[in-house]
Amino acid sequence: MGAGRLLVLWLALCAAAAAAAQRANRRPRAVSVGALFTYESTIGRAARLAIELAVDDVNADPTVLAGTTLNLISQDTNCSGFLGTIESLLLMEKNVVAVIGPQSSGIGHVISHVVNELHVPLLSFAATDPTLSASEYPYFLRSTISDYFQMHAVASIIDYFQWKEVTAIFVDDDYGRGGVSVLGDALGAKRARISHKAAIPPNSDTDLINDVLFRANMMESRVFVVHVNPDAGMRIFAIANKLQMMGTGYVWIVTDWLAAVLDSSGPGDPKAMSYIQGLIVLRQHTPDSDSKRKFVAKWNNAANNRSIASGMNSYGFYAYDSVWVVARAINEYLNSGQQITFSADPRLHNSNGSSLRLSKLKIFDCGDQLLQQLLLTNMTGLTGLVQFNADRNLVRPAYDILNVGGTGSRLIGYWSNYSGLSVSAPEILYRKPPNTSTSAQQLHSVVWPGDTTTKPRGWVFPNNGQPLRVGVPNKPSFRELVSVGKGPDNVTGYSVDIFNAAIKLLPYPVPCQFITIGDGSKNPNYDDIISRIATNALDAALGDFAIVRNRTKIAEFTQPYIEAGLVIVAPVRKANSNAWAFFKPFTLEMWCVTGTLFIFVGVVVWILEHRTNEEFRGSPRRQILTIFWFSFSTMFFAHKHRKCSWAFRADNMVVCRPDHQFKLHC
Repeated sequence: MGAGRLLVLWLALCAAAAAAAQRANRRPRAVSVGALFTYESTIGRAARLAIELAVDDVNADPTVLAGTTLNLISQDTNCSGFLGTIESLLLMEKNVVAVIGPQSSGIGHVISHVVNELHVPLLSFAATDPTLSASEYPYFLRSTISDYFQMHAVASIIDYFQWKEVTAIFVDDDYGRGGVSVLGDALGAKRARISHKAAIPPNSDTDLINDVLFRANMMESRVFVVHVNPDAGMRIFAIANKLQMMGTGYVWIVTDWLAAVLDSSGPGDPKAMSYIQGLIVLRQHTPDSDSKRKFVAKWNNAANNRSIASGMNSYGFYAYDSVWVVARAINEYLNSGQQITFSADPRLHNSNGSSLRLSKLKIFDCGDQLLQQLLLTNMTGLTGLVQFNADRNLVRPAYDILNVGGTGSRLIGYWSNYSGLSVSAPEILYRKPPNTSTSAQQLHSVVWPGDTTTKPRGWVFPNNGQPLRVGVPNKPSFRELVSVGKGPDNVTGYSVDIFNAAIKLLPYPVPCQFITIGDGSKNPNYDDIISRIATNALDAALGDFAIVRNRTKIAEFTQPYIEAGLVIVAPVRKANSNAWAFFKPFTLEMWCVTGTLFIFVGVVVWILEHRTNEEFRGSPRRQILTIFWFSFSTMFFAHKHRKCSWAFRADNMVVCRPDHQFKLHC
């Protein structure tokens, strides 16, 4: 029984060994991988050596691509969109299964359409334009951090220092426009905005850059975000220094291109470093590790042997990891029993009389399967965790935030999409629950341009700005509140004094222009003045405006600064009290009318009563006195009589009792 089990086990092992040998025999001896970047550039010099060292390490590792050599084919894009596109097509003729690159976002847009047709995955270590993550480019993977996250990091810094307006200085290409577009959205989410966009055309000369910066300096904002290419970016600060834009009151936030320049150049030129003092710079965060330190030492030794003057930067780390990602994906692809085959595209053929060999562009038959293996990558490299999300971007984007000072820079904090701004490294925060609350956002102190630690205000009144247009009603009434004299600026009154006092409390100058409305002979329409604010004909209105419902719908009002309540407005006179003071409530005319009415009542009663009532008889003198006496005595008491005549009943018909019931009297 035991011998039978051993025999079965031996047969199974033999079958597995035979299958492994068969797969090994089916594995290709070499697999070609392409690389696209500019050799003589800040990023390209670091990436070229890093890619070559990575290929050597992969081929020396027996656990990856056992029996298969990784063959690297590089093409120089020469910092040109046109030449880069041609070089990309030449690379595709060589039947590469994947391409590491391109370095340029512009070339990335063009070549992505080619690889979509040929099914060759792109793994870019430097193309950061966020629009490359669109579903239009399914074969484009980004092994570096997208500018989508970098611009959110910039917006977090701006929000942390409570600035509301910035000026964006960017290169006018796919890379620059894509980043600034995301920055505008990120700032809008934090109730800030880009007040001015200063676009610099590619390959601009010094005069053109000077004009762009001069116009930017005329604007209100003093917070500048610079997003340009690393090889020409330093000229911007040299020109800005000549325009006196690097002094106190200015804020410069620079994307990761400047960190790549500083890391590659080593100890900088003191004159060049003097231009960039106080800048805030972002750099892709790569966690410190033994493998990273060993690789840097290895890279430096190789650079010295090859007389490479520039140093290592963060893009070199991403280029190194990109090679390992491709190698592991190819290894998994081959382990699944797949073959590397290419077939002709029937829609591509050579044109008569043309030297373009389009028929040499082959379709990678199983490119979609290799793409899936790349998307399933889960490894730890020099840059930390390498894993892709649904948008084919790295899952844990993070940045170092640097403050340039002296001959170098110092670390003032970090940003990650996990917890925002922090003084703790992102890999430490990943072990804790995420906390993006405002109170949790922290940075170390910053030394700003002009060698000051006082936070700049971030804006000034623009040199070409318009004064504040304040509408003032010119009216004849209540001149104590607003009074218009000769000249548009000769405006006085209580309301004007309050407005001028409030303007003086502001920490910055605000020039105002008073615009009088009305001819002074009659009051202008206040609703019309308020509507001018809504139509932007005025910036503000000053005067005794009542806060009513229809006006609050189109304009905002200050808090009332005159508290009246319910009052009676009357001229102030000195009151003289005497025995005849009771006459003052009524005028002389009113007293005459009242007396006439009483006499009239007396005459009417005499006419009705003198025939039957003896008290209304006698001499004419007595009857006249009775009429006057009866008329004026009714003010003090009611007359009664035993006899019931209809006239007397009319005078005493209804009496109101305390219980509000009525009783007839006779």
